[in-house]
Amino acid sequence: MGLQEQKRHFSVNLLEWYMINRRDLPWRRHNNPYFTWVSEIMLQQTRVDTVIPYFNRFIGNFPTVQALAEAPEEEVLKNWEGLGYYSRARNLQAAAKQVMELHGGEMPQDKQSVFALKGVGPYTAGAILSIAFNQPQPAVDGNVMRVLSRYFLIDEDIMKGSTRVLMEELAGELIPEGRARDFNQALMELGALVCTPKAPHCLTCPVMEQCSGRIAGRELTLPVKTKAKPPRPEQRLVALVEGRGAHRGRVLVRQRPETGLLARMWELPHVLAAPAAAGKAAAPLADEPAMALLAGSLWAEGFAARPEGLATHAEHVFSHIVWSLQVYKCTEQDQSSELPLIAAEARAAYDAQAASQAEAAPAAESSASTAARAAQEALTGKGDGLTYQWIGPEDMEKLAFPNVFLKLLRNYFAGAYDEATE
Repeated sequence: MGLQEQKRHFSVNLLEWYMINRRDLPWRRHNNPYFTWVSEIMLQQTRVDTVIPYFNRFIGNFPTVQALAEAPEEEVLKNWEGLGYYSRARNLQAAAKQVMELHGGEMPQDKQSVFALKGVGPYTAGAILSIAFNQPQPAVDGNVMRVLSRYFLIDEDIMKGSTRVLMEELAGELIPEGRARDFNQALMELGALVCTPKAPHCLTCPVMEQCSGRIAGRELTLPVKTKAKPPRPEQRLVALVEGRGAHRGRVLVRQRPETGLLARMWELPHVLAAPAAAGKAAAPLADEPAMALLAGSLWAEGFAARPEGLATHAEHVFSHIVWSLQVYKCTEQDQSSELPLIAAEARAAYDAQAASQAEAAPAAESSASTAARAAQEALTGKGDGLTYQWIGPEDMEKLAFPNVFLKLLRNYFAGAYDEATE
């Protein structure tokens, strides 16, 4: 069988399979360009089963482009809370404002205008144009490249830009006339359900007979993909500060800066203990210096709080960083009388820690001594200008938190850490 016949076999059989086996997904029930767009942004680096309830809630609260464009950002982030990669939500809202300003609230139908929307890359543009408007545009993501690499036995590294171009050209050639909407979704469906990364279900694949990768015994070694640089591990110390007096029953949280990682989201106060060596896990810091660093960092922001003990460990994974979190319960102290004392204790603890490390290994820098030097810099009392707030459980419904802090706070208000300082 020649290449053209192999391509025809792929397109015909894939479409037949899809029309029988396609999943009933909420964004497929309405041919609504806005729904398609929102679903594609949510599905980036997120599983379908996870996205479905978020999609339904998001569309329920922001049913139109105009509703999304005019919503307060805090409300948009709250509806995105738990999905991660929060820049997607901000970009989606910014793009909604573009659609309102430049296109009268109607999703544009030309490739250049769609691609110009904030947060829309080549794949998303192709998906919107093909699924929403049935235009013969390729939509090539990781699932699609895996399927094409195996079926056509393509040995090119899919992390290279040139390979993506090759895949887009190939995918475009495979789209049957007038069937772009169904074909691109079928291709995505095959990669998600059958031609999976580690254990492809070749015996149930509708195109297995002409799959060059399977015939060559290469289905488990394709696609060729250069390993990404591993995320940088960081050990961070987190303060669960319980309020006293007027703040009793409340916890101290802070809002992140206007730009950068997790911009404008709320979190528990935390500080970097020490960066880990490349490729190595971040080592936990001993409780005494860890609690001193926390006290000192809070003092630098004008809060007097005494760490009482370790509450729990947690982890938060970004694409480029992994936070290993040591979470300590702390108690608010009287600023006027106890703030200087806590600051002095923190300095003393770090001075002792640094001296001990220098005597034990003067030529080697340990994580504790690195943290000690960081603490000396943190204990200047200048502050970083972040916004702090005391919150109770009722405030959890208003403020948007990254998932790890959301879980920690929910557990705290449910009494999960009550024994930590007993």
